[in-house]
Amino acid sequence: MTSSLPASRPRRRRIRGTAAALLSAAAFAASPAAVAAGRPAGPSSDVRSDDGKPTVVLVHGAFADASSWNAVVERLQKDGYRVVAAANPLRGLATDSASVAGVLRSIQGPIVLVGHSYGGAVISQAATGNPNVKALVYVSAFMPDKGEVLGRLAARFPGSALNPALKKVPFRNTDGTTGTDLYVAPDKFHAVFAADLPRTTTSVTAATQRPIAASAFNDKATSAAWRTIPSWAAVATARSRSR
Repeated sequence: MTSSLPASRPRRRRIRGTAAALLSAAAFAASPAAVAAGRPAGPSSDVRSDDGKPTVVLVHGAFADASSWNAVVERLQKDGYRVVAAANPLRGLATDSASVAGVLRSIQGPIVLVGHSYGGAVISQAATGNPNVKALVYVSAFMPDKGEVLGRLAARFPGSALNPALKKVPFRNTDGTTGTDLYVAPDKFHAVFAADLPRTTTSVTAATQRPIAASAFNDKATSAAWRTIPSWAAVATARSRSR
């Protein structure tokens, strides 16, 4: 099989702009116009792409849930794309990537896989070995290489306001083991997590946020799908937030 999408060298492309623009580029890369071989075979599923367009799978990051993609889902559906906003368990890199990988296996046809924030690390592992994933999109996301640890990556870039805003809540599993969940303090949520949204919106998202297990930031990435799958990245800046 031949394809215009090279799969032998890493692709890290920084594209400043909206997530929608990135998704359009990635969706074209996954379309039959770009993939000469057409739609690869996949397992039977209720989620199909019979018109040749890729299915877009969106993976949220920490302190959020799948509904955080609602506005993006609406725009993509309006343009005729099938969309799946996957539920990211936020329990650790191995658990979360396995969960998303299961969602990907249920989809027939080409896939554009998108991750936000911590979700970027998840898609990097979840896509590995799945020939249906034709493009990766990282939206202000972690993009770790194999062997890298998220906590160490974050520590390389001091000045983040997130760490001081985190609230630690211990939990106990049914098997007796314990862990720590991380939340963003509600009074700091707007400033450190969604400063470009109205406070009326962030007051609700702060109340409904989902925690991430602190241990996730100590997990080591076991693969980096962006090394073999064409990838795009949106990098948020103060200037882009002010627009």
